[in-house]
Amino acid sequence: MKTDSFFHPLHTDIQPPSQLNNPFDYEPHPLCQLAFSDMLSHIPSHDEGKMYGVLVVRKGDEMGYLAAYSGQINGRADWEWFVPPVFDYLQPDGYFKQHENEITQINHEIERLENLEERKSALLNLAKVSAEADAAIAAFRQRMAEAKKKRDEIRKNDGSRQTEENASPVVSEDDLIRESQFMKAELRRLKKRYAEEITVLRQKSEKYESRILSLRNERKEKSDALQNWLFSQFEMLNAQGERRTLLQIFADTVQKVPPSGAGECCEPKLFQYAFAHHLQPLCLANYWHGPSPKTEIRHDGHHYPACRGKCLPILKWMLGMEEGSSVFRSLSATASLSVKIIYEDADIVVVDKPAGLLSIPGIDEHHSVWSIIRKRYPHAASPLLVHRLDQPTSGLLIIAKTKKVHYLLQQQFERHEVKKRYVALLEPTHEKTFPRCGQIALPLRPDPLNRPYQVVDEVNGKRAVTEYEFVSDDRVLLYPQTGRTHQLRVHCAHLKGLNRPILGDNLYGRQPADRLYLHAEAISFVHPLTGQPLHLESKAPF
Repeated sequence: MKTDSFFHPLHTDIQPPSQLNNPFDYEPHPLCQLAFSDMLSHIPSHDEGKMYGVLVVRKGDEMGYLAAYSGQINGRADWEWFVPPVFDYLQPDGYFKQHENEITQINHEIERLENLEERKSALLNLAKVSAEADAAIAAFRQRMAEAKKKRDEIRKNDGSRQTEENASPVVSEDDLIRESQFMKAELRRLKKRYAEEITVLRQKSEKYESRILSLRNERKEKSDALQNWLFSQFEMLNAQGERRTLLQIFADTVQKVPPSGAGECCEPKLFQYAFAHHLQPLCLANYWHGPSPKTEIRHDGHHYPACRGKCLPILKWMLGMEEGSSVFRSLSATASLSVKIIYEDADIVVVDKPAGLLSIPGIDEHHSVWSIIRKRYPHAASPLLVHRLDQPTSGLLIIAKTKKVHYLLQQQFERHEVKKRYVALLEPTHEKTFPRCGQIALPLRPDPLNRPYQVVDEVNGKRAVTEYEFVSDDRVLLYPQTGRTHQLRVHCAHLKGLNRPILGDNLYGRQPADRLYLHAEAISFVHPLTGQPLHLESKAPF
């Protein structure tokens, strides 16, 4: 292919921005919107949704754009129009595919061994006899316990009878001892018989299990070696022409080892090509195109920030970003925000938190509800937040003034005795097919490679339940029955939830707004010391 076949001219009067936007926090520049619209007609036909990226660049006096997709499309990483991968490991006769085939053969052999009827029969018989042994031994122990109880009663009754009547015992002490010794010996013989039988059965299954274990260890060694080889082939280029492998880039991170798929996202591909061909990056945007995946929330045609787990270390190296720099992230000006006290006594404070204010201090931003209350009560034991609200969410927060009260309130939360009501405005829609009220139950877990996003996971997610009630077409009351991170936001936005993001949700929504339209407007709990029921409300400011 020609070296310029991936540069697509943009003929427009739109002026580029003065500096490259932050890949992790941005609104798409009109030039990116134009490039994305032009790119759509060049996407290869496929059924899955995928992330696509456009990087507007300058080539001499000409302005154009580069396009990329995340990962592969239909098993290929070399589709025309899109920049090539940093390293194409999908070539059929290449090193990666050859060694991947070795691992595949090991997988097939493991699967064959696991499905052998002889192995299944041996494992079934082993489990059956083991269960039978446990039941038989438990039953015999019960007989022994009952026999001992009877012997104790005989000793007691005979002792009383001898005292009262001076008579000989009906059953001698020697008989009682012999019965106890016999039953103990019988238990040992029972255990030994089953142990011998189980040993024979375990030996029959062990010849399969040891081979399977050996193959799994071999597979892991080969997989780790191949993965390390692959990461060493990804040499990332920065603007100064310097190169580092993924292994070198991730060596100083918390995870130490690059996650699977690192270097295959849109942004590294785009910058790699731009730097290699001396193109000046002007602005960047990532867009989702196609149906949303089952776990994540992705809207067709909507832009998304770069993922942090895979791309953050790579882009910091490629773009020379420093943690805390204005290029790297943008901080909201929150120093002027304060809280309104709704209720206060000697033990607790309930405040109304404005949108944009942190509940507790962050890594780079310390102004928060905690710092405000700490300053207000400098001599208190400690202002302890019993629960939290997301920074963009407004509403009621309970704060304990002592550790004892904090503990007692936490107990109420754990027992689900605290009742909360939120109000939200949802993105407008013409589809009004949802019930006016109902329940959403979608288990959630964090996305470790793209924090702070949460994903729906039916297998590994934690239980998350929300009841809802529409009071108008776009206004809904939300009653969380559990307290998972971003629970209400995900339950509203997800396809299996309301499929309507909360207005202004910059993580899971589509339509930008001046704030996240979510407010914790009511909370009910029992005062931890007086026992008085408390119900507090704060009307939503929207």
